[in-house]
Amino acid sequence: MIRLALLLTGAAALRERWGVLMGVALSACGLGLLILLDTSDGATVVATYVFGYILAISGALGLLGMLRPEARANRMVLVRAIGLLVLGLLIVDFPWNNHIANGLLFGLAFLIDAVLRIAGALVLRFRRWQAAVVGGLLEGVVAVLAMSNWPVSYRFTVPFGIALLLIMNGLTLARLAMALRRLPPDGSMLGIPGFGPPGWYDRLDEVRAVELPEEATMTPMVVRIWTPTGSAEIDRRRPVVDRYIAAVDKNGKISSGHAVLDFAPYLYVSHYPAEEVEREASGFLSQLRATAENDLPGRFLESYRYEVETWFPADAHIAFHRFNPARLLVHCAHYQEDRTYNFTRRNCSVAVAVALDAALEGMGGNGPFWRRLPGLLLNPDLWVAALLRRRAETLTWTPMLVYDYARALRRVVEPNQMGWFARLRSAWQRWRDNRQVEKTS
Repeated sequence: MIRLALLLTGAAALRERWGVLMGVALSACGLGLLILLDTSDGATVVATYVFGYILAISGALGLLGMLRPEARANRMVLVRAIGLLVLGLLIVDFPWNNHIANGLLFGLAFLIDAVLRIAGALVLRFRRWQAAVVGGLLEGVVAVLAMSNWPVSYRFTVPFGIALLLIMNGLTLARLAMALRRLPPDGSMLGIPGFGPPGWYDRLDEVRAVELPEEATMTPMVVRIWTPTGSAEIDRRRPVVDRYIAAVDKNGKISSGHAVLDFAPYLYVSHYPAEEVEREASGFLSQLRATAENDLPGRFLESYRYEVETWFPADAHIAFHRFNPARLLVHCAHYQEDRTYNFTRRNCSVAVAVALDAALEGMGGNGPFWRRLPGLLLNPDLWVAALLRRRAETLTWTPMLVYDYARALRRVVEPNQMGWFARLRSAWQRWRDNRQVEKTS
């Protein structure tokens, strides 16, 4: 979440304040060490309750975000909001003492994440997948220890987890602060290791040289999605698998959907195999490996009109009006120099996701730095986008992950001007209208 918040804040706002970030990083590491070494239980109790209230408030904000009609269809957001609220209340011992439950819940959360991390690494075999497996195994060990009463009792499981979280995030933030210090004046966050593959922003002179007509500033950047179920005739539905991975049609063929980015008439990003590939369900797992033997010659299709004429219209469209056209064009020009297509590592969804990151850097909010970054960190939509980004980095980007990610990012960079009170009033009015309809029917 911190990486995404810093990306949307932008290098221009962060570079001169690298010292502030370093101070926050050192404070986080110091507080984490204090909690680990605390014997009087004072700092432990305070840190635990603060963390619990932060989770509870985040969950409550997430539930308030569900008041938007378009957000209620996203079950992942609802489940996450309820989970944060319940976990936060358990940590602050409401309505009763929950030390054992906290240890079990934390252990279960670590265990699920470890299993997903290891499974994704073994199946996809992406770059440095062995390191991901080792990290998953270590996380699994932490999960087992958290669910046991040794070497840390249930009473200290949550403080111990908070301390580790503070120290790890503090070290990450310290590395980012040092990298920001070395960035050139007009550099990009994507040039920092950990944000994106190297080389995309080495040619800053090309960004400066981009000249677009005035009407280009009024042209939206549109993410278009063909859903897996909308791209095939499905006999049997598997809700989560069909939505986020792939659907199997009645002939046993795999349908993964498609994602494109359309900034017409200046840019169209639609990565596709050079020759149509029919993927069978029987050998699907072997085709998921992000290894060289699964690389295929690729092509970038010319326009949305061409895809409609040769296929059919997209099922969903998400338009952005706040973005950086120059960086988007330069990034995509360099990305498209390599036409290699890989179903996992360089697919259509990856091309759109990384282009979104390039175009939206620095677009998260307005106003002074001291208000922008905290506002992003407290934004429930940013938490949703960060959760989706983390899951995609653990496994891979798919069209529906890109769809949910783009929707969450649009709510961050182009927020609804309706405040929380107005949303509550609107939800109350809709509930009353529905009740009235039920009584009259």
